[in-house]
Amino acid sequence: MIELFTDGASAGNPGVSGIGIFIRGEGHLKQLSEPIAPTNNHIAEFSALVRGLQEVQQLGASFVAAKSDAKIVVDAINKNYVKNPAYKPFLQQAMTIIATFDVFYIDWIPDSQNKAADSLARRAIQAQKR
Repeated sequence: MIELFTDGASAGNPGVSGIGIFIRGEGHLKQLSEPIAPTNNHIAEFSALVRGLQEVQQLGASFVAAKSDAKIVVDAINKNYVKNPAYKPFLQQAMTIIATFDVFYIDWIPDSQNKAADSLARRAIQAQKR
């Protein structure tokens, strides 16, 4: 099983944004801190999940346990539905990748349990401010 922790952050609404991805399991330990185009926090969160799913897919994962502190993202995946049209392309991308895994689930976790991904997302923002 591969565990995928994701977080997106924005300094403003919209503002400078970044994503953090922390992957562990099956002999893998990977951390990604990537700047993304200025956006709002929700789109940053969705972007982080999609990017993280791409990474675990490249690792050849078949059993993925995703964790996010973004309730909107977790609910969207679990219901395969988003109300806001701006989030639909992200949901579609995520669901397409998820369909390639044998087993997938996503759980909401509190911020305190997502510190690694949060730190990586904030690092991506700080890198752009320098």
